[in-house]
Amino acid sequence: MKLDSAHLAYCTNIHPAETWDETFQMLKTFVLPVRDELRASGVLQQEEPYAIGLRLSAIAAEALLEGDTLFDFKAWLAEENCYVFTINGFPYGQFHETSVKENVYRPDWQSRERVTYTKNLFHIIGQLVPEGVSGSVSTSPGSFKTFDANLDLMLQHYAEVAEFIESCSEEYQRDLHLGIEPEPFGYLETTDETIEFFNQLHQAFPSLSPIIEKRIGVNYDTCHMAIQYEDAATSLKKLADQNIRISKIHLSNAPQLSPQVSEELETIRQFEEPTYLHQVIAKKGSQLLRYKDLNEALASQEALSAEQWRVHFHIPLYANHQATLSSTEVHLKDSIHYLLKNKQACEHLEMETYTWGVMPGHLSEGITTQITNEYAWVLDQLRTAD
Repeated sequence: MKLDSAHLAYCTNIHPAETWDETFQMLKTFVLPVRDELRASGVLQQEEPYAIGLRLSAIAAEALLEGDTLFDFKAWLAEENCYVFTINGFPYGQFHETSVKENVYRPDWQSRERVTYTKNLFHIIGQLVPEGVSGSVSTSPGSFKTFDANLDLMLQHYAEVAEFIESCSEEYQRDLHLGIEPEPFGYLETTDETIEFFNQLHQAFPSLSPIIEKRIGVNYDTCHMAIQYEDAATSLKKLADQNIRISKIHLSNAPQLSPQVSEELETIRQFEEPTYLHQVIAKKGSQLLRYKDLNEALASQEALSAEQWRVHFHIPLYANHQATLSSTEVHLKDSIHYLLKNKQACEHLEMETYTWGVMPGHLSEGITTQITNEYAWVLDQLRTAD
């Protein structure tokens, strides 16, 4: 939906879909009922266009570019009074109902497959995004920490894609941009690592600096950055001060706990599951201890002696008052406050609680109810924040 100075959607990566046919069916089965519920509750006006945060796998993107498929999809969007302003291009392949773990980073930005996939997504968003609205694609943070990635090769590929996005922007007469998404244990994790990476990109390709500033930025995920114990306003201002575009902000929330409180420790055990990585960063005095997955933290005596854990498991935005554990809601709210005070900082907002299918039972509701409750929570924060 169109807000005062931004567009808001939920990311459809929360629904299982791999092929284009599955993706299109998912949009009709899940997305339209959410839109209709928002209209029925008065959150969305009856004639107001409904924004979709689209997730496309590599094979779905290829299929969408074949024949008249994209033309037919655009016609469907117009018929349903919907529009797409952003695409999630982080997960290349299957994202649900299998063990994803660190495979979500494969193929990484060392590979031609990742480059081709990302270019396909820009051909799609360039043709889908309405006139006067910018179009974004979010992507992985280069690689995974343990993959021993080749920095020079990744820089070369990002520079190549920056030039490609520039040409697509000219071809489709749209402002298009890529958002690199820092994540715990990603090649890029923290704000400072991200800034250093952009400095390296500019130094490696100085003639492309103006294009890089316009076409490549950051997808700032509030869950990921809260897990790093970063302050939202400080992080966002650091990026802005370095002329790094905030391409998109993922509004997301994570559990936090004291592992020395037995009730909280027992509750977090319910979040251990085999599909996704649930990285843990534990705070012990001034030290941050990092664990690739929740089971590793649960097995570590040093982690169990820490004062606090923050866990990469996207929980409902409104979950702070619904569970034994608290959450990183403060970072989420502070990010929204920053946007309200800096209205031109970012125009793409996307709710990204993709873990509904593996959520512990005490946090789980019907999918339409859960998503509409997240919309209500975000809009309430936008109304009431100072």
